[in-house]
Parts: sequence; C-alpha cells; structure tokens
Amino acid sequence: MQSETPSTTRTGMRERILEATNGVFYAHGIRATSADRIIEQVGITKVTFYRHFPSKSDLVVAYLEVQAAREQAWFTGVRVAGDPRASLRAIAEGIGAASCSPGFRGCAFINAAAEFSDPDDPVRGVVARHRRWMLDEFTSIAAEAGVEDAEAAGRRLMMLRDGAMVNGYLGDAASVADELWPSFGAVLATASKRREA
Repeated sequence: MQSETPSTTRTGMRERILEATNGVFYAHGIRATSADRIIEQVGITKVTFYRHFPSKSDLVVAYLEVQAAREQAWFTGVRVAGDPRASLRAIAEGIGAASCSPGFRGCAFINAAAEFSDPDDPVRGVVARHRRWMLDEFTSIAAEAGVEDAEAAGRRLMMLRDGAMVNGYLGDAASVADELWPSFGAVLATASKRREA
C-alpha cells in the first residue's frame, strides 16, 4: 500500500478515489465492488477513505454525479446552435464512437438503475436527475427543429439513445452510429409531417 503524504489535498484525494471508483464501478459493477477494493487500488487507509466518503452510498452518488457532469459537458459540447440535425448527428457519432471503445459497458446510469431497484434510494435520485436533464436536452433539440410536440419527440429521441447504448454493449457496436443517426432523423421527419398535416 502506498503511503499517504501530508501534501495530498482533501480535494485531490477525493478526486483520486473517484477516478479509481469510475474505472472499477463501470467495469465490474457497483454492488460487486467493495470499498476495500477501492481503498487498496488507491493505496490509502480506511480512515482516509471514510473521511471522504462516510458510506458506500455516498461514494456511489458522487461517482454518478461525476459521470453526469462529464456526460452533460460532452452533450452540450457537441450541440450545434441553430442546427438540430447536426446536433443529433454529432450525438449519434459520439455514442457510436463510445460503443466501439475498449471496455464499453453501456450507460452508467442504466447500469446503476438496474443495480438499485428502490426508487427512493439516493442513487436512483442521481439517475433520475441526469436522465431528466438529458430528456430536456432532447426536447430542446426537437423544439429547435420546429417540432410541434417537442416533448413527445424528445422522449422518442431519448428511447433511441437508450437503445443505442444497450445495443452498443450487447449488439453490433460498429453499426450504432450508422443506425442511430437515421433513426433520430426519422423522429424529426415524422413529427414534422404530423405538424404539417
């Protein structure tokens, strides 16, 4: 085990723990990963670990909050102002690229929800907040495209995104981007035709 140095800042140690947690939780599952495994991987004492995360639940919530911040930064970063189709194409390409990356196991939030069935669990609260944010983004893209019922279109886009994440893990990862982009486009086209009718 590595020795802890006085120069290690509280924030720096928390980030080290979360970085280790990210890899292990995502690769092996949350419930299958013990706090001891993370303590050993980071090379710290239990006292130091529990000073930063009093319970495993606190660690899981923090892990998902980091994942949410990263995904939200990526999502907003690929949106193209004033061009909803370009935004959806970039999202499809990003999901496709992620699906083909080594170690891809699907959506961290879908995975976490599958492990924590109690809707009142704080973990499910983080999952719900992130998914609400993402649904709002898809609804915003649909509204930007001039779709009359942007909320319904947003839900359809979200369902396609979820399916693509699962397919990228369980199915043919290489086809995800090629299939997802036309499916996104079809949602907008169908919604636009309904509006014109």
